[in-house]
Amino acid sequence: MPSAIIAEDDDGIRLDRWFRRHTPEHSFNIVSRWARTGALRLDGAKAAPGDRIAMGQTLTWPENAPEPTPATRARPAIDLREPLSDAQIEYIRGMVIHIDQYAIVINKPPGLATQGGTGITTHVDGLLDGLTFEMTTRPKLVHRLDKDTSGVLLLARTARAAAFFSKSFSNRDARKTYWALTIGVPKVEAGEIDAALSKQPGSGGEKMHVDPEGGLKSRTRYRVIDRAAGRAAWVEFQPLSGRTHQIRVHSAAIGHAIVGDAKYGGAEAFLTGGISRKLHLHARRLVIDAPDGGKLDVTADVPNHINESFTMLGFDPALGVPQVEVEKRATPKPKSRRLSSATSGNRRGERRSRGA
Repeated sequence: MPSAIIAEDDDGIRLDRWFRRHTPEHSFNIVSRWARTGALRLDGAKAAPGDRIAMGQTLTWPENAPEPTPATRARPAIDLREPLSDAQIEYIRGMVIHIDQYAIVINKPPGLATQGGTGITTHVDGLLDGLTFEMTTRPKLVHRLDKDTSGVLLLARTARAAAFFSKSFSNRDARKTYWALTIGVPKVEAGEIDAALSKQPGSGGEKMHVDPEGGLKSRTRYRVIDRAAGRAAWVEFQPLSGRTHQIRVHSAAIGHAIVGDAKYGGAEAFLTGGISRKLHLHARRLVIDAPDGGKLDVTADVPNHINESFTMLGFDPALGVPQVEVEKRATPKPKSRRLSSATSGNRRGERRSRGA
């Protein structure tokens, strides 16, 4: 009978989840039938799919899957991943900008989706087998970037690290800095946008909008780094919440859509003079606690199209030292003035920072 020793990384998880991680060809129904017949064992004792397993236990299961019943015979087989080609492995490894025992960080290029979807054949999730290195399991996604947004994307190398990092993101402990090129220059050079967001009706969930009544609280801090007269601005954004398309919606809502963002800026979201029509939004820096008590601090270079646009507009690279200032201030903050709608074109959701 096949057997396995429960590793530290799997300590405390459910038995059915262990099979999903390590033998995905064995469905929940198969594991359940083994359990009902007494063929599934932990340290020699009968086990159930919902049992919690512990490091060091010995798990055994039958050599062959049980004969399917009529109810399960028609179920399609699990679609196992095809091995990656050498070119695919080289492609994903070329994105790596940091690696340690807990995490891999890549600089995701624009145009590469984080996960699959309709019409998407190449994506980060489908390439993760190329980043196993010395580990026996592939790394795990713990957050996302839009397809056309480039920059820092964190991957956890173990299940425990994934749980740790995921908690940091959900608790808003991770500090993220984005760079963007906006149409025009915000009149308030540094401040905070406070505008609740929800999915826009009729968009199929593909688009967000400002919704003061039914939206989820959303806050984004920003500062203008440099400007090209009144034509465009190099803006640093720090999202203080984690809503879909948050920075893009907030930037457009104060009247300054991100260059290349036709979804939220329409036909006005483009510049002439040879400026690329690609989205100019880049996840520049991530600061997050590490499972060992240290700090992970990674910065990603901007992609070519943004670098070229900055050069054309005469921006001073020396001004672009990343700043992460999202800690709560000891002094009271002024009351935020919120946006009433995404199409108002005003700046009622902006509030000037104390250092502006």
